[in-house]
Amino acid sequence: MNLLPPSAPKPDPAGAQPTRSTRPSRAQPTWPTSYPPARFQALTSSFTNNGTCHVSNQYLTTALLAVCSLICFLSSFTDSFVHDGKLYHGMATCKGLYVFNGFDELGGGGKKDLSKCKLGLVDFVHAFTSLIVFLVFAFSSSNVQGCFFGGGGEDLRTLTANLPLGVGVLASFLFTVFPTSRRGIGYSDMVPQPT
Repeated sequence: MNLLPPSAPKPDPAGAQPTRSTRPSRAQPTWPTSYPPARFQALTSSFTNNGTCHVSNQYLTTALLAVCSLICFLSSFTDSFVHDGKLYHGMATCKGLYVFNGFDELGGGGKKDLSKCKLGLVDFVHAFTSLIVFLVFAFSSSNVQGCFFGGGGEDLRTLTANLPLGVGVLASFLFTVFPTSRRGIGYSDMVPQPT
């Protein structure tokens, strides 16, 4: 069984972009906020001393939570596009898209209109929803619970067993009702294909 996403269709020679699939399985081939949960999961056991925290472990875990939360939130505002065979990445602002990798240096005609990529309500819905999903994921970790909440008791175990399911359903609903056209950093179907 191949777990890698299928390769993107090659653009036609006229320069037209490949069409995006509307199937749910390809809707978000690389969830932009998957980087913080993966790194958090990798680091949490050592940062929390496997759930038996000292004060220094609590500071480290709090810092890890803050950094991963910030990355998760801000990644909802990133966007990517292909122009003249080169892949560009940027951050949405109130005026348009701020491109990280030198799009302004191209000059000349045929520039892509980046003012259409302004921040909108949908961006903030996605950012806050992604942040909440990450925080629920993070606080459902037994190491984090042991570090911050000690014993916790039966109520905490019941809450952390059921809350991720409820938040996941709510997030899926919000992502369906408020779809985004942003193509964050890391989407495999945005890489220019050699001709």
